Amino acid sequence: MNIPRAAALLMLTTVAVSAAPGGSGSGGPALSSPAMGPLHIIGGPATGGCITGAVRLPSQGPGFQTIHLDRSAFWGAPQTIANLERLGQEAAAAGLPTLLVEDISRARGGPLPGGHVSHQIGLDADVGLDMRPRPPIVLANLNGTELRSLVRPDQRDVDPSVWSPREITLLHMAANLPDVDRILVNPAIKQALCREVTGDRHWLHLIRPWYGHAAHMHIRFRCPAGQADCVQAPPPPAGDGCDATLQWWFDQLNAPPKPEVPHVPPPLPAACTAILGEAG
Repeated sequence: MNIPRAAALLMLTTVAVSAAPGGSGSGGPALSSPAMGPLHIIGGPATGGCITGAVRLPSQGPGFQTIHLDRSAFWGAPQTIANLERLGQEAAAAGLPTLLVEDISRARGGPLPGGHVSHQIGLDADVGLDMRPRPPIVLANLNGTELRSLVRPDQRDVDPSVWSPREITLLHMAANLPDVDRILVNPAIKQALCREVTGDRHWLHLIRPWYGHAAHMHIRFRCPAGQADCVQAPPPPAGDGCDATLQWWFDQLNAPPKPEVPHVPPPLPAACTAILGEAG
């Protein structure tokens, strides 16, 4: 009998993930197991949401491995998982070191620890950017591995001891994956791309500056076809983003600090209550 790839992956990983530390091991059904059934994505990156029919990225595969198993979650839409596996294979073929993958989404989506509004619908993934040569990380060190920042402490440019053409290659590969909506990186990384990329620059349109993101890129994929309850974000602005809008981020480094405003996450879509196992 031929089993669809996503279904086979789901059967293989459901047992493994229940015994794996973090990301899915405790905290009720929303953390421990996916909601069975066809893919159904509810919500969007600004609203939060949930997912049924998620599959789990294997702990390792050609060109990639997951880290921070004690606090990260590795479930996503089948298209997301397939794209991450493809990125690992392409990176390995290009001679890059093993990609380190952090958060994707929980088994049924919903909020992650720390208040993330994104990473809730199986369409977002964090992948480390440091491409300096290194061997794969052994199991005992996975949880303690910390990704190296590519940005100088003053936040005004990349760190030349870490930044290299290898990181540009990885970002180019990621931007060319199918159905990428945008890729979030630190403004200093975007600035370095604007300065150094020559020839084909159309893919820079998808690389967007955002707070943090000095050690990893945040890849966001578009809503899959047929997902009427998935809220698609507006497309990135036209152009390559190497204009005054980029300078704005650096101008903020000179601005007086603003008072912190407590973050209040938006309420989840009502349809997510049952999916996340909170009904009753």
